[in-house]
Amino acid sequence: MNPAAAPSSITIPEQLSRETAAQTLAAWQALDAEVRSRMHTPGVARMDQIAGLSGMQVFDAMFAGTIPYPPIAQTLNFTVSQVAFGRAEFLGKPVFAHYNPLGSVHGGWIATMLDSAVGCAVHTTLAPNKNYTTLELKVNYTKAVTDRIGMVCAIGQVIHVGGRVATAEGKLVGPDGTLYAHATTTCLIFDPLPAR
Repeated sequence: MNPAAAPSSITIPEQLSRETAAQTLAAWQALDAEVRSRMHTPGVARMDQIAGLSGMQVFDAMFAGTIPYPPIAQTLNFTVSQVAFGRAEFLGKPVFAHYNPLGSVHGGWIATMLDSAVGCAVHTTLAPNKNYTTLELKVNYTKAVTDRIGMVCAIGQVIHVGGRVATAEGKLVGPDGTLYAHATTTCLIFDPLPAR
């Protein structure tokens, strides 16, 4: 799929019924458990494990458990749950350990989930032997996140991919469709640094 053909905005369902929200939460929890069952070890992939792989192939390897998943997923209790070309979704369980002094989940946790979703959306579009890094992340917080929500989903969608710069947008939603935050990113695409 060509990134130019990808939708430029993310559709979030209207507020859902309690029954539908409970079903969505149960489906997210089942998906999260299934993905985690295949991703056994946190770590950093060696260059020989990812050399010659496209962005999508890196995610395929991660989902297959042949390369480690990022340690931050374990630290912050979230994980990539689904990817497609130009799109990435993360599921996260907010817990009390993520709280700020004001009694809600710290904005840094939310920003990290969104940064992961929008960055990985860009990552899915990369050709073999290309890297990326975030140049800018803009987050708008629309509602407090607490551990009572159960689980949230960060959805990242590519807007544009060029030779050196890519942009993407993301939204963080609850199982009932509530929007908690939204973000945009600009990423730099570059060739890997030579081995030392």
